[in-house]
Amino acid sequence: MSSSDSKQHSTSTSSSLSLIKKGRFYFIFEESKSWVLEDKTKRGLEVKEKTFDSDKGVLSEKGMIYDMNGRGIKVNIRWHYPKDKHSIEEVEKNAQTMERRYIELREITCPSD
Repeated sequence: MSSSDSKQHSTSTSSSLSLIKKGRFYFIFEESKSWVLEDKTKRGLEVKEKTFDSDKGVLSEKGMIYDMNGRGIKVNIRWHYPKDKHSIEEVEKNAQTMERRYIELREITCPSD
């Protein structure tokens, strides 16, 4: 994917997709040719870049968040898993891994919640 192809400054909406499963920190949607795993904590971020991981065969939509010093950090918003290469079970497994990480992080940062 060329540099110009990877730079997308549009917001992708998931309202037109079919919801397959949702967790505390994720949604899984179905497109005609792919499963879409969306990070709920990044929902609403503007898509700044799309990158393709050729090793995993997954397209990632990335946005930007900023720390207290104004430094921008690229973060994944959603991942598109082609149905011909990835099963829904594999996507669910990745979603559960993400869910566990967020729960662990929350327990460390907010132990009384």
